[in-house]
Amino acid sequence: MRPDTASIEVASQSITLDHSGAAWLMKTGDLLVADLHFEKGSAFAARGQGLLPPYDTAETLGRLEKACARLKPNRVICLGDTLHDLAGEARMADGDRRRLARLVEKHDWVWIAGNHDPAPPADFGGSSTNELRVDDLVLCHDVAERAPDAGIAVGEVCGHYHPKATVRVRGQRISGRCFATDGRRLILPAFGAFAGGLNAREPAIARLMSGRFRVYLIGPSGLFAFWHDQLVPDPKWAA
Repeated sequence: MRPDTASIEVASQSITLDHSGAAWLMKTGDLLVADLHFEKGSAFAARGQGLLPPYDTAETLGRLEKACARLKPNRVICLGDTLHDLAGEARMADGDRRRLARLVEKHDWVWIAGNHDPAPPADFGGSSTNELRVDDLVLCHDVAERAPDAGIAVGEVCGHYHPKATVRVRGQRISGRCFATDGRRLILPAFGAFAGGLNAREPAIARLMSGRFRVYLIGPSGLFAFWHDQLVPDPKWAA
């Protein structure tokens, strides 16, 4: 196992966590990514909040292209919030639209609906659904929003929460996106360049896990495992 991957089990199903922020199901050849948030920069600009440069879609696409080229998936499954908003598809630059269309043409592709994009992209091909079962795993956007009669299913994999981890190493605070898992559930980090993150210690994430759960911090040189109670809380003034 390379230092930029980690092998875990969720509901006895083997999953490889990738340094890119994607998860890899080797048995089925499925590549899972969550929360691409294409066109977040242009959404802020449209509201007069020009703090984010409008290059997030191109950067996110580049990382997705590299992950697909390296892992050569049979299928790519996007776990919701592919678009930052419903108008994002129309704002996307022609070059970025062509790049995404080429990616979708190369693979079987599934868009799972998210809260930002209840209607996933219509013009790029692929299929769409609210959730997808792969063997004993249920892939969805937000486990808390699943149908009430679904209960707390063992084997849920989701996005939505944008988990990040902050740790103190040799007196320095190190923060980055992370995977979070308790062996029952797996929450993927946001893949989008401008997607931001929520500390995995926060109740919105911790309440979805059972007991002492692990996070896999995406560092500059690899993935690093920590127990959630080893994480440093964010300052109260932090967003």
